[in-house]
Amino acid sequence: MGDNGEEKLLAVARHIAKTLGRDDSMTDDILHIFSKFDGRFSRDKFSSSSSDPDPSRVYAPPLDPTLHSLDRQISHYLSSDHPIWSDSADSSAFLDAVDELLATLRDWAPAAAADKAVFASLSRADELMQLAMFRLRDEFRTLMETGSDSVDLGLPYARRGDHPTLDSEEEEEEEEDVDVEELEGVDDHIPVARPVTDYDIIIDALPSGTINDLHEIARRMVAAGFGQECASVYSSCRREFLEESMSRLGLQKLSIEEAQKMSWQDLEDEIERWIKATNVAVRILFPSERRLCDRVFSGLSSAADFSFMEVCRGSMVQLLNFADAVSIGSRSPERLFKVLDVFETLRDLMPELDALFSDQFCLLLRNEAITIWKRLGDVVRGILMELENLIRRDPAKAAVPGGGLHPITRYVMNYLRAACRSRQALEQVFEESIVSPNEYAKLDGRAATSSLSVQMAWIMDLLESNLEAKSKVYREAALCSVFMMNNAKYIVQKVRDSDLGTLLGEDWIRKQTGKVRQYQQNYIRSSWNKVVGVLKLDSSSQAPRFDAASMKEKLKLFNAAFEDMCKVQSSWIFTDEQLREDLRISVIKLVVPFYQACVSRLQNVGEMRKQSTVKGVEEIEVRIGELFVGRSSESAGGRV
Repeated sequence: MGDNGEEKLLAVARHIAKTLGRDDSMTDDILHIFSKFDGRFSRDKFSSSSSDPDPSRVYAPPLDPTLHSLDRQISHYLSSDHPIWSDSADSSAFLDAVDELLATLRDWAPAAAADKAVFASLSRADELMQLAMFRLRDEFRTLMETGSDSVDLGLPYARRGDHPTLDSEEEEEEEEDVDVEELEGVDDHIPVARPVTDYDIIIDALPSGTINDLHEIARRMVAAGFGQECASVYSSCRREFLEESMSRLGLQKLSIEEAQKMSWQDLEDEIERWIKATNVAVRILFPSERRLCDRVFSGLSSAADFSFMEVCRGSMVQLLNFADAVSIGSRSPERLFKVLDVFETLRDLMPELDALFSDQFCLLLRNEAITIWKRLGDVVRGILMELENLIRRDPAKAAVPGGGLHPITRYVMNYLRAACRSRQALEQVFEESIVSPNEYAKLDGRAATSSLSVQMAWIMDLLESNLEAKSKVYREAALCSVFMMNNAKYIVQKVRDSDLGTLLGEDWIRKQTGKVRQYQQNYIRSSWNKVVGVLKLDSSSQAPRFDAASMKEKLKLFNAAFEDMCKVQSSWIFTDEQLREDLRISVIKLVVPFYQACVSRLQNVGEMRKQSTVKGVEEIEVRIGELFVGRSSESAGGRV
């Protein structure tokens, strides 16, 4: 027998010994018996013929017979037209054959470098392994597709018309654009997702038995070096499922350019859909995909992470692109609230994003989400800076008739009140103050508890300065005071009953309330003090004597001045009810005592009977009361 034949004989002997031996010691005893039976089986020849330097390695059976047997078994399944996993016995037998082929390739790999025949055999075995992997890949895809078809999505779907995510106007527009003939044979009940409020949901996207089968296949493919192919099949199937789920949530696939070209009204509607879809995706869909990946690729963490990234990347990029489009759009003030909605959505989802996208493959997605979130914060700061510019640019000539509430006051105060509903988000945005040191010095040294407080105080100062410039348009000093009084009172009210009060502080409110009182005093002094001054006695003489004729003349002049003042102020606007009451009382306390004193003197000398044109005290009070009924808020230029 030649050297090659003797080597094969020794290999057979090693295989028999290893098969019969329960442990290494028993195997050595069997080999010792062989050596006594035939000198060709001496222990020296066993040791010298072994190509494995590790004496504890399992003795491999002859390569060619093993490969021939495996080829026959595997080829039987490769040629089958039916899915192997349609029969559990077939799938088990096929996996066993693949396991044996993997073990054979592993055991004989060290000998391939020194033996050309072994190398050639292993090359044929590699080809067989590739064919087996291709079939496993196809079986994997079949299991994924059939498993997905048999499982409900798990989200609360509705039939169109029950609880649709689209509003009725959108549905009517869609129905008008659809050709009736195209609907023939189509099911009218198209599923769409209901609004989701409970995110404590995990979707079992595949049956448990299918997941176990997929895991067994994935384990073999990864072991054979085909992990990327397995992950590719997995991700393509799950990605399609995920994209379908996203589309059912009403979210359009928009590029950044397409989103920027949308009208603001359309973009607002899309932001609402984006918020709902993003919450469902990050809180329900992505965690469910993570769980499924971990089960299919259990023990194969790298394959699981890569597959999860491939499944979710497209949908996540779609969500982030839209948020990015919002962040690089116009910074006009009306966009603040929707931008804050997007900012808060990403902020609230950061813990979930950190948990989902923290591995090496997904880290880029998480970092991109953080970058866009911070960019949205920059946009918020930019929008408020644009609000400052809007206040500065509002022309001083735009004073309202009658000294009423100016539209810029109503706009800014209601705007800031609405913005402060997102106070927590704004405080995060303004962690670093955007007010320059020079501007901060203009804030009269008031203490600010946060950068947001400083920002709000600065906007209020700009508004006050703008209003003061507008008040100079009025010719009458009293009307100038009425204008400032009305607007300052409105500002204080809006600050007091909102989070603005917390941000600006009690000291700010007290200071502004004091300004309102000062404007009231200025109004009285520049208008009614002049009217009352007509009635004051001349104190130039040392012993002034009551002169009935002079008093009659004073009453005549007073009545004329009083009527002129009432006529002028009849078109003036007093927007606040409490403000009107305070002014009425103040004017009555000022005017009536002087007037009553003069009338009483004339009555004492019996001259009042001759003065039929002189008004009674009660008539004066009534006229003042009528004057300060004032105009309603709506007549002051719109709804407050």
